[in-house]
Amino acid sequence: MTREEIIKPENLVYRRTPVLTDATMHYCPGCGHGTVHRMIAEVIEEMGIQENTIGIAPVGCSVLAYNYFDVDFIEAAHGRAPAIATAIKRLKPDHFVFSYQGDGDLAAIGTGETIHTCNRGENITMIFVNNGIYGMTGGQMAPTTLEGMKTATSPYGRDREIMGNTLKITELLAQLPGTCYVTRQAVYSPATARKCKKAIRQAFEYQKLGKGVSFVEVVSNCNSGWKLQPVQANEWLVENMLPMFPLGDMKVPDKE
Repeated sequence: MTREEIIKPENLVYRRTPVLTDATMHYCPGCGHGTVHRMIAEVIEEMGIQENTIGIAPVGCSVLAYNYFDVDFIEAAHGRAPAIATAIKRLKPDHFVFSYQGDGDLAAIGTGETIHTCNRGENITMIFVNNGIYGMTGGQMAPTTLEGMKTATSPYGRDREIMGNTLKITELLAQLPGTCYVTRQAVYSPATARKCKKAIRQAFEYQKLGKGVSFVEVVSNCNSGWKLQPVQANEWLVENMLPMFPLGDMKVPDKE
């Protein structure tokens, strides 16, 4: 088969979406961030919205997301991405606006911004990557850290009586009237990755329809913070994270 035949659309198995730049990602090998980045970029390309999409990334592992997406991007202070996304969407209502946040950002220092943005029903898409730990700053305990889970700041495991319960913020947000679509997905296998991309696409489609906040949580791993190899981290995720954070839709709009 010639090269020309191989690159014909009907023979093409995979190609890099042009919505991703050529910059080498800084994420640890096996981390789910790169996969989620690719899915968002592919959805943007497939919807034909690259020229009028704006992303907001705060502090955390995703702080350099603006290097990887060939769309307009704004960096927000730690936890403030929903507030910036609100301002951008109100100023440019014809644009697609999304925030990309980790659990240490969205569910800790940014809890207030997250809850009030969702309660107001801002017409944005929020992507929430939950690995149960502060990945970038050294593996400290996060609100989403599991009970008994060892971290840099809970070396003997998270003690519920001292450190409180694991925060399931996605379930909380699903109860707010301003959220239209709330779902929890994962990317540890081809099957879960396909479902996750479908959910991300749905979240952008609901924004197109002006439905309010679409919120997609992605349960991911943190090989470095968990001190596990990628395969072991995925296995640990399935055995420990998913019982606490079960996958599936929590809220979908009524059909009109």
